[in-house]
Amino acid sequence: MDKNITVYVYNIVEDEWDFLNAYADSGHRLKDIEDSESTGEGFFLAAAAAAADFVYISPQPIAAEFQTYARSLFNYKHGRIIVPKTKTHELCLDLIQDPISWRHLITLAHNYQQVTLLAYSATPQFYRLMKVLAKAGIKFSTPETPNPESAWTVNFFGSKSGVRQMAGLAMPEGLICSGKIETSRIAAGKYIKNHSVVIKSNNGSSSNGLLIYRKNSLPDNYSACAAKLEAIFGRESYWEKFPVVVEDLINVNSAIDGGFPSIEFKIKGRGRVEMLFHGVLAVTDKGEYYGMDVNESILPKHLKTQMLVLGNRLAKQYAAAGYRGHFDIDMIAAKNGRLYISESNTRNTGWTDIYKIVKKLIGNNWFNQVYVLNREYIRFPKNRRTNLNDLLTGLSSLIYSPQTKKGIIINSEAFLKSKYLYYTIIAPDKQSAYACQKKMMKLLGN
Repeated sequence: MDKNITVYVYNIVEDEWDFLNAYADSGHRLKDIEDSESTGEGFFLAAAAAAADFVYISPQPIAAEFQTYARSLFNYKHGRIIVPKTKTHELCLDLIQDPISWRHLITLAHNYQQVTLLAYSATPQFYRLMKVLAKAGIKFSTPETPNPESAWTVNFFGSKSGVRQMAGLAMPEGLICSGKIETSRIAAGKYIKNHSVVIKSNNGSSSNGLLIYRKNSLPDNYSACAAKLEAIFGRESYWEKFPVVVEDLINVNSAIDGGFPSIEFKIKGRGRVEMLFHGVLAVTDKGEYYGMDVNESILPKHLKTQMLVLGNRLAKQYAAAGYRGHFDIDMIAAKNGRLYISESNTRNTGWTDIYKIVKKLIGNNWFNQVYVLNREYIRFPKNRRTNLNDLLTGLSSLIYSPQTKKGIIINSEAFLKSKYLYYTIIAPDKQSAYACQKKMMKLLGN
């Protein structure tokens, strides 16, 4: 009998399940679900980096070419992939309900002395999977999942209203509202006063559930402004179904590498808090995340100090309440010199997978040794290399080398089919990272 195996469940859609089911347009809902599921190759790469022997439970197949690429990077021992045939998009339940996939997992698990069960998010469906696995006689540990009595911490701290109650004065001035009529009136009042307003659904998916209005984007008459906002809220039921946060739009200091710092922590089994990394988010004007720059020295010292103080304060509160696993805190660097907390994601984040990959390739001290630039959903309309091997050949001079410990990592082959690129650049410093990105774009014809 072998010793250890890690089972990683990429249940990204479950994390947003209630919000996605509140969409008015079923076509839009399905597209967002499929877009989320298509990001699974990135976390497969992270699973391959983090464990020599693992099972990856995936909502979509992982291309054979990409598996070969992952093995060339990490030389893992065994990497099995299970894709349940049942397709409700609740991955944990699909796994339980597909007899072939379920039997495969149980048979594998019985061959190991220790099973470590990890998930993208500790969802209600994941807790159900844990119960059924235990009933099947599988002994496993869940080091990144809160105990059942603390399961509430996942949704509470990961919601816009929940973190607001914890963060206190470190957040933009705002109110928690309920219902489209109340929300439209409060938001209109704030817009008329400040000529700007930010409106956030308590839960969200990418930029869905987030509205940012700047000067001249809404009527300057209160009644007309409230009426327009109420009409906008009427297009989606989630504005009525969930609480809504209405807050000030912060004047961002874009000189701080874009102005949106972020920090990620991990809370271990006994509540020990570990800061993993911090960096600066790449965010569109609409609030859409598309990547991150990470390095120990990326922020000015005074902002880094503020971020560590705020981050550790929240992390200790999360730990005391029973939260376990990865989470991040996204912030805003304001022109007044202060940092404001924007939100917290209590799950694996948009950079948890990159962290595992870079740590494996560079070593435990990667954070102060290299500069890492990661981008996703970058459109390359002129790129004709929609095959991974063709892309690797075309970028051969720039692809990550274990000898030099620098270069480009391709995080997804699925993105290529739609002429998007999802990539990570590891470089000695910022200048080298952006020079590498510029060369890549030139080679791809962008």
